[in-house]
Amino acid sequence: QVQLVESGGGSVQAGGSLRLSCAASGYTYSSYCMGWFRQALGKEREGVAAIDSDGSTSYADSVKGRFTISKDNAKNTLYLQMNSLKPEDTAMYYCAADHRLGAVVTGTPWPNYWGQGTQVTVSS
Repeated sequence: QVQLVESGGGSVQAGGSLRLSCAASGYTYSSYCMGWFRQALGKEREGVAAIDSDGSTSYADSVKGRFTISKDNAKNTLYLQMNSLKPEDTAMYYCAADHRLGAVVTGTPWPNYWGQGTQVTVSS
């Protein structure tokens, strides 16, 4: 049974930093593509960052230069380091896993596996 469990969310002031973690279990972690998505209140879920099985990364324009996605295959854990946070980064953040890179970059097709989400709130 595949499980993804996010942690690390919280409340910070603008300009601050947070590091999100996503612990994975139940599958061969290193062979999957992984991604971070976020959904703000009243908005659609959007892709934030993705990393493929070889370690190549991609980012949404809105977070380039501020967020860094990484993974530790030995710990089966995905990370999202978020720096220079802005109020518009406020959202529920989800990690996702799928064999298809497009799924974890854009959400189309819908990734097979999702975590339960962790809330990030950035105050001005």
